[in-house]
Amino acid sequence: MSLPPEKASELKQMIHDQLCKMDVHGRIREVLAETLHEELGLESQHLSEEDLMKALRRRGIIDDVVKELNFLSGSDSPFVNSKEKEQELSNKKEMHHQEVTTTPKLPTHFVDREPRVLKRTNIDPSRRYLYLQVLGGKAFLEYLQEPEILPGQVCSTFNLCVHFRNQRFRSKPVPCACEPDFHDGFLLELHRDSLGDGCKMADATTMLSICDPVHMVLVRTDTSGDTTLVASYFLEWRSVLGSVNGTTNLAVELLGVGTECKVSVGILNIKLELYPQINQTLSQEVVRTQLSLERQRTAEKERLFLVYAKQWWREYLQIRPSHNTRLVKIFAQDENWINRPVCSYVRPLRAGRLLDTPRQAARFVNVLGYERAPVVGGGGKQEQWCTLLAFLCRNKGDCEDHANLLCSLLLGYGLDAYVCIGTKAKDIPHAWVMTCSTDGTIIFWESLTGHRYIHKPINPDDPPLVEQPKPLYPYRTIGCVFSHQRFLGNCQPSDAVELCMFDLYDESKWKPMSEEAIKSVCSPGSTTSLPPCPSLCASMIDAAAVSNEIELQLRVLVSEHRKDLGLTTIWDDQLSYLLSPALAAYETERTTGISAGNEEFQDAIRRAVPDKHTFKGFPIHFLHRNARRAFVTCLRSSFCEEIICCRGDQMRLAVRVRAFPYPESACAVWIMFACKYRSVV
Repeated sequence: MSLPPEKASELKQMIHDQLCKMDVHGRIREVLAETLHEELGLESQHLSEEDLMKALRRRGIIDDVVKELNFLSGSDSPFVNSKEKEQELSNKKEMHHQEVTTTPKLPTHFVDREPRVLKRTNIDPSRRYLYLQVLGGKAFLEYLQEPEILPGQVCSTFNLCVHFRNQRFRSKPVPCACEPDFHDGFLLELHRDSLGDGCKMADATTMLSICDPVHMVLVRTDTSGDTTLVASYFLEWRSVLGSVNGTTNLAVELLGVGTECKVSVGILNIKLELYPQINQTLSQEVVRTQLSLERQRTAEKERLFLVYAKQWWREYLQIRPSHNTRLVKIFAQDENWINRPVCSYVRPLRAGRLLDTPRQAARFVNVLGYERAPVVGGGGKQEQWCTLLAFLCRNKGDCEDHANLLCSLLLGYGLDAYVCIGTKAKDIPHAWVMTCSTDGTIIFWESLTGHRYIHKPINPDDPPLVEQPKPLYPYRTIGCVFSHQRFLGNCQPSDAVELCMFDLYDESKWKPMSEEAIKSVCSPGSTTSLPPCPSLCASMIDAAAVSNEIELQLRVLVSEHRKDLGLTTIWDDQLSYLLSPALAAYETERTTGISAGNEEFQDAIRRAVPDKHTFKGFPIHFLHRNARRAFVTCLRSSFCEEIICCRGDQMRLAVRVRAFPYPESACAVWIMFACKYRSVV
């Protein structure tokens, strides 16, 4: 590749500067003197260039120079192919607001033993960027005894998710090890919040006022595709503003989550760089003073809110002593075991064009996996409310995580939505969502299933002959409701849901907290300790490819299972295809609540099944893409097992799989097994 004249001049100047920096000329003179007097014993006129080069090689000087000047193989090369730079710039712009790596089609990860090379991308010269490089990890002691992974071997992997001011990225998967081979770079734009100055580059003072941290979430994915939240860390990046040349290196210690929040998980080596470099760096003292003032201001706001919350609780208990047993939750612990006001977990969240309706949003939240917070030993439920990024990266969480996300999405759609805290059957604590319509209708949304229930209160003072509505929802009691701006405690005589009135502006029924007090600690930008709210990312799943892959795997599993029973297997491809409308209708009903398309499916099946033949079908729904797990679950159903192990005259089997992708690589998978055979009387 030939360089343009200006680039060639720049390269020559950089080489000259580097040679001067290494004092190569002085070292050459020393080698020359030693070679003349000690080794060669020759006069200067008899010393050839080849003799000098051999001496320099023996002392490693040439290797040192080449290593320092190896621009093209390092991450600091300013010279890359122009077409490659244009392509990288195009890709970077497209992926600024979404994850930059695709999710594998199957939950299987293979080790990549090829060395990774970081390349600098072309950047907009009118914008300021923070280039965050993760240059490896160490001291992940939990994986100290892990055997060495061979190339191509299936193994558990780490993924590092990064979020900064509505920009989200995801690292390449790396094998879990004591020293994981992280080697990724993330280009984060340091933009302003205000409008009208989008093309104006942020200076040092402006960047010092940007208090949003870089949220880093480390997730482990095992060989079966199951994910575990390993660490959640908020990186304070502004130390780079006071560093020489706008570059600084950090060793970030990651701590565990939940009950292990005091235990070190490992250390990440991080390098921060500013592009372009700022003309005048701030002093470290100025940066430290700014950070200290922000911490003090945040601590004072949180202290005042705590004082107010205690006073509010005393007043609430004075209304009725039995209120002490109600589930009125003002604070909740996040994955780092930090107490936060519950209102800070909810924020109006717009899904852009990824979700079209509130009911589709409810289906998306339902598709995300449910898993209670892990606990070591017994003792009941371990409560842990995850920050939104940790919940989305992990792709599963507890009922509170689902309810907070659904409430945020419904608020984004302009609904008057609240998270409800109460109990369901057997007095199990639970969280769900409520919306208040303009006509006074109260609707409960179950975030774990996507079901909706209309609340019709029972009047206990009505005569016995008056017919009362029968509740269809599973909720028993309700202690409080909250949104991003309001918190209300239930102060009605009974906390039974069917007896409650939901006029939230009636202070005789619902005791409110001061909206100003909530705003002081829960509104965006109010405190530096408030986790930033990420946007949703589009799905990276190829629905057709995933459906085909799972279907092929299921066919193999069914054939092997029948072979073990001494049965042959004949597949009917046409019958399999005819099952597709039914699966699409099932998903449509889950999303909209409307059943459509079933008539056409039944008519097609009647035409495909000859007279005196019997048809049996078994649909089932999964929130994962593991074919073997799904097959084992299906065999637990006696009806499905009867189809898979069916014997009969002219017996044909069919199976159809339809994957329905949602944002954040969540996926609903519908499977239908069917068979037809001739009935023998």
